[in-house]
Amino acid sequence: MKKLITRSCEEIMTTVYKPIEFVIDGLLAQGLYILAGAPKVGKSWLALDMCLSIAKGEKILGLKTSQGTALYLCLEDSYARIQNRLYELTDEPTEMLYFSVMSDPIGGGLEEQIEGFVSEHRDLKIVFIDTLQMVRGSTDSSYGSDYKDIDPFNMISGSTGISGCVDGSLVLIENKRGSRNAKLYCVGRDIENAEINLQFDSDLKKWVVTDEPSAPKSKDNIFLAALYVYIKKKVDFSGTASELIEKLKSVSDETFYPNRVTRDLVRNGYTLRKYGIDFQYKRTRNGRLIILHYDRERDSSDSKNTSEVTVNKLTSKV
Repeated sequence: MKKLITRSCEEIMTTVYKPIEFVIDGLLAQGLYILAGAPKVGKSWLALDMCLSIAKGEKILGLKTSQGTALYLCLEDSYARIQNRLYELTDEPTEMLYFSVMSDPIGGGLEEQIEGFVSEHRDLKIVFIDTLQMVRGSTDSSYGSDYKDIDPFNMISGSTGISGCVDGSLVLIENKRGSRNAKLYCVGRDIENAEINLQFDSDLKKWVVTDEPSAPKSKDNIFLAALYVYIKKKVDFSGTASELIEKLKSVSDETFYPNRVTRDLVRNGYTLRKYGIDFQYKRTRNGRLIILHYDRERDSSDSKNTSEVTVNKLTSKV
C-alpha cells in the first residue's frame, strides 16, 4: 500500500504556487470547458472568433488573450465553409491557427491525435472540438456517459474531468429566438460567475459586448503597489506583518491588515518576482518573519527607472 502523501496547513499557506494561466483573461483558464447553446444560436462564430483572437493575440469580448497556437476541430464543416467564415472575420491569415474536419473519437484515438499535435506545437493554448457529439464513442447521453467520455482528457489538459466533470461552462442564450441579442452565462472553478450581454454584429460576424462592466479596483493591487514603492526605496525588509504594515504607511494611506499580508504575498509571489521582489516567509523562535529583497536588474516594469512612483500610478499596472 502506498504511503499517503500529505502537506501541512502551514506549508500550503506559505508556499508560492504557480498562478492559474488564462488563455482568455478571466474567462478561459487551464482545463476543460463546455460552450453550450441552442442550435444555430451562433456558438461556432464565437468559437472561431476565440480561436482567431488567441492565435493573433487580440482581444475577444473586450478581454485580453494569451497568444499561442489554436486548434479548431470543425467536425460538422468543410474546409470551403471554414474558408468562407474566416474571410468574414479577417483578411489576414495567421500561421498559429489550425483546423481539422475529421478526427478519431474519444477513447478511439483522439487523445493520441491531440498529443501528437501538441508535440509539434509546444505553444498550443487551446483546442476547440465542434461538436462534442461528433467525437463521442456512443449515443448514450446519460450523466455517467458524459463523465466517462470527457474524463480521458485529463491526461491532455490537466482537467479534473458536461456539468460535474468540467472546469467551467459557457452557455449562450438568445434573449429572443432570432433577435441576435444574447447573454453568455459563465461559471467555473477558476473564473468568476458572470453574465455577459452580447449582440451579434452582422457586418463583423462577431459577438460583441453591449455592456462591458468596469473592473473593480483590486485591494491586492493597492497592497502590491504600496509594497513596490516602499521596497524600491529601501531594497530590503525583514520583520513581522505588523511591522511591514507600519512601514507601508509612509507610502500609502490605505489600511492593510496583518492577517492578510502573508496571504497577499504568497498569492502574488510570481507577480512580485516580475517586479524584482524576492519574498521569503521564515518561522523563527521569536515568530514568523517576512523577508523581502528588491533587485532592480530583475525588475521588468516600466517604473524601475522612475525616481518618483506613486501607488495610484502602479495600481493599474500591478
